[in-house]
Amino acid sequence: MQYPQFDRASNHLPLDDQELQDFDDLLQGLPVDGAMNVEGVDGFLTAMLLAPPTWLDTWPTADWLPQLWGGDGPDGQPFASGRQRKRAVLLALRHLQAIAVALREHAARADSAHGLGAWEPLFSVVELEGQRGEEWIDAADWCAGFLQAVDLDPAAWEAWRNDAELGPVLRTIALLGGDEEPAADSDEARTLADAEGRDGLAREVAEGVLAMFARRQAEISR
Repeated sequence: MQYPQFDRASNHLPLDDQELQDFDDLLQGLPVDGAMNVEGVDGFLTAMLLAPPTWLDTWPTADWLPQLWGGDGPDGQPFASGRQRKRAVLLALRHLQAIAVALREHAARADSAHGLGAWEPLFSVVELEGQRGEEWIDAADWCAGFLQAVDLDPAAWEAWRNDAELGPVLRTIALLGGDEEPAADSDEARTLADAEGRDGLAREVAEGVLAMFARRQAEISR
């Protein structure tokens, strides 16, 4: 299956709320078990941008894009039509470019007097039963998507796993989105079982992504 290559100069108009919902509905309506939701897509694409630049610049799009919908099957499956597939591809690549631009703008604003940045991850927001009006952030789906991108080439992330600053970030992402469960009596398990604790971990992930982006930009500029 042929897909257009990612163009770093392409349209970066962010998907609006309706387009994000339509994209989520499209993916969740596919007749497969492995399709991501839009939060997972956001995490996956963010990881692709934080990975070595060669990933997006040299890897054929077909090597990674189908991960979003659980892989390509025969005769264009899992999509019902070529038009539906094309829409999914265009939405994904446009969202990828929008994340890239937002991260760059966030970094630029953080270094200026403008204060607040432009990038925000698509984390889930949950409201606990019996606690109306109190909402917590949950990054589990986002982190699961991020990890699927890491799994494309785990060795490429090894240096960061062993890094004093970035290693804990990747550990938190794995804790929230990975399959391995911490020991039942551990502090990590207690944190995961608590909505406020998960909210705190999600905020650590967001800060960590910005640290990873700054590190990658510094490496590129050398």
